[in-house]
Parts: sequence; C-alpha cells; structure tokens
Amino acid sequence: MPAPRKYPDELRERAVREVRTTGRPVAHVARDLGIHKEALRQWVRQAEADTGERDDRLTTAERDELKHLRKENAELKRANEILKAASVFFAQEIDRPRTRPSK
Repeated sequence: MPAPRKYPDELRERAVREVRTTGRPVAHVARDLGIHKEALRQWVRQAEADTGERDDRLTTAERDELKHLRKENAELKRANEILKAASVFFAQEIDRPRTRPSK
C-alpha cells in the first residue's frame, strides 16, 4: 500500500497550473501556497513530461507501466525459481534406483 500523499491532488494541480500560466517563479508560488519549493518544482517537471515538453523524464503513464512490468518480472522470477527447484526434485526421483517389493 503506497504512503499517503502529503499534498492533495487538487493543490498539486492548482500549483502547477499557476506556475505554468502566470510565469511566476516556482519558489514564489510555493511560498504563497505553503508547499515546499522542490516538491512543486518536481510536479512542474512531471507535468511538462506528461505533456511532451520534456524528454528527460518518463511520463506518468510510462512510470506506471514500468512499475507494473517490474512487479510482473519479479513474480516471473519467483515462479521460475520454484519450477527449477521442482524439476531438480523430480529429476532426482527419476534417477533413483527402484527396488522390488519383497513377497
């Protein structure tokens, strides 16, 4: 379960919109809204990446997809380890000499 967000989504959207539409410095907008300036700077950068204005960051959709793929990859690695262990176990069973039951 992800950690709760410190700032509500509405405040994030409002702050980013204000920085982008007014052209005011991030530090001034952050101070006016009671937000840490580096948090607001990151939000603005992410919004720019999401709209295609920046190429140096992943978009939110790409980040979500990457997170999903990493989780799926970890699950597949665990499944492979289980299958490897099972194949070793069954290979040992096949190679074991069989004895006939006595009458």
